[in-house]
Amino acid sequence: MSEPDLSVELCGVRLRNPLVLAAGILGTGAELLARVAQSGAGMVTTKSCGPLPREGHPNPTVLDWGHGLINAVGLANPGIEEEVKIIRRARTLLEPLGVPLVASVFAETLEDFAEVACKVGEARPDFIELNISCPNVSAEFGRPFASDAADAAWVTAAVKEVTSVPIIVKLSPNVIDIAAIASSVEQAGADAIAAINTVGPGMIIDIYSGQPILANKVGGISGPAIRPIAVRCVYDIYQAVKVPIIGIGGVSEGRDALEMVMAGATAVGVGSAVHYRGVKVFQAILDEMRALMREEGYASLYELRGIAHR
Repeated sequence: MSEPDLSVELCGVRLRNPLVLAAGILGTGAELLARVAQSGAGMVTTKSCGPLPREGHPNPTVLDWGHGLINAVGLANPGIEEEVKIIRRARTLLEPLGVPLVASVFAETLEDFAEVACKVGEARPDFIELNISCPNVSAEFGRPFASDAADAAWVTAAVKEVTSVPIIVKLSPNVIDIAAIASSVEQAGADAIAAINTVGPGMIIDIYSGQPILANKVGGISGPAIRPIAVRCVYDIYQAVKVPIIGIGGVSEGRDALEMVMAGATAVGVGSAVHYRGVKVFQAILDEMRALMREEGYASLYELRGIAHR
């Protein structure tokens, strides 16, 4: 049997494989993004950027709690003007590698989302990801747009009006019916959906001091502990929409990635696994996927996509 075909197509863009560097992980500079691409990722995502520079929360911001990570980085970013420079530089480095680029953005208002997306679009990333679901700054920004179907749709529609770059909307698991929200953003023009963002917020208390460990007190949960939640969300969304899904949440091994595809994902985000297995995790997961697919007699990911629904 020949080697299984791991290539996929996302909104007309070909990815050599389905693994996508998730936002917030090694996406702070063009050279880092290129390094991840050289390490095997099929697509890479910048760290989420807003209208203005933001320092984020003070340290400590990230903690390995034994079953995953809890983080409250607080959307630290250099602001849109500097981010556009990073995106342009990243495109120059990524194009020879054949690896598409996703520019992730966030904002507090519809108007700011549209403005940031418009400016980012001028740098011509392959996709723009709308991070409408970050859970560890909601006290500062109010309720995330992803909490409500109408709000999520309004943001999506506002951005679609100002850019021709395909839009990926990143949804939150911290809702009653994620499928309904996915359907609303699809109807508003979303080209793809990313699911999920971190779960929570949660809290870890140091039993010796009696105080929360994170400086922000609470943070989003990621890593292996949330994978069953992410898989269920992808499964539900797949039943509700026709646009492609990027499944994100706790993917650390090849079997995890295949599980996401079986639930309905076209591509698979990898984030916290970089903490556990290093930047070589992308090639390791791909090797594990191929081995499992050979063992089970699958020639391509197309044969696997959505089979949990059959």
